[in-house]
Amino acid sequence: MSGGERDPGLQPERTRLAWRRTTLSCTVVALLAGKQTLHDGVTPAGVVALSLSVLAWLGFLAVANRRVQGMGASHPRPLGARAALAAAACTVALAAFAAAMLF
Repeated sequence: MSGGERDPGLQPERTRLAWRRTTLSCTVVALLAGKQTLHDGVTPAGVVALSLSVLAWLGFLAVANRRVQGMGASHPRPLGARAALAAAACTVALAAFAAAMLF
C-alpha cells in the first residue's frame, strides 16, 4: 500500500470504537451518580437528580447506538447536526445533574 492509499474500513471502525468508549464512560458516570445518591442517603432532590441523570444517559445511549449502527454501512454518513447537538446536550446535562448531587 502506498502512502496515498488508505483502507476505508479503518476510519469507521475507529469511530465505532470511540463511540463505544464514550458510551462506557457515560455509563460509569451514571452508575457513580447512583452510588453517590445512595451513599448520602435517599433524599427527594437526590432521587430527582439521579432520575434526570438516567434519562440523560438513556438519551446519549440512543444517539450513540444509532451512530454505531450507521457506521456499519459501506459509506457511513457524517453525524448530523441534530444528533451531535443531542449527544452534547446529554453530556452536559449528565455533568450538571452529577454536580447537583454534590451540593
